[in-house]
Amino acid sequence: MLGCRRLAIEDPRGKDRKRLVTFVEIDRCATDAIGVVTGCRLGKRALKFRDWGKMAATFIDVTLDQKVVRAIRIAARESSKDLARTMYPELESKNLQQMRAYRELPDADLFTEQWVTVDLPTGEFPGFKGDRIACSVCGEGINFNRFVKQGNALLCAGCAYPDRRYYRVLD
Repeated sequence: MLGCRRLAIEDPRGKDRKRLVTFVEIDRCATDAIGVVTGCRLGKRALKFRDWGKMAATFIDVTLDQKVVRAIRIAARESSKDLARTMYPELESKNLQQMRAYRELPDADLFTEQWVTVDLPTGEFPGFKGDRIACSVCGEGINFNRFVKQGNALLCAGCAYPDRRYYRVLD
């Protein structure tokens, strides 16, 4: 909500839905919350995941004719957890302390904010329809120029770098 407010995006799930792209830096519950609040989704190419392990997100105001866009990166302050414990020591649960304090604390006590620019190539915009090619080895389709060229062959990342696959093919 803070990211949308700073970008003056009033209705991210409605009339402003094509203005917003969001990069998230962690695969935790905050990512789900950002998707619910903003309407940004991986399937719409409006939610981008970078596994940096940080409770942070960058909210980008895009228009289709821009390549360098204005954005704000918001990160949770680690100190807010200690502040919540100090505010409500009578509550036994850290989660209850945090939920109560987070409703009352000002944004500056909860988050850091940085105005940034993001180089967002045309192919990364929501709704982009790029060429789809088949991997020369496995035959599976590859979207959005995510292929690897090896000699004259165009390969998917799994075939180009089998030692980096997140899966192992069973015989």
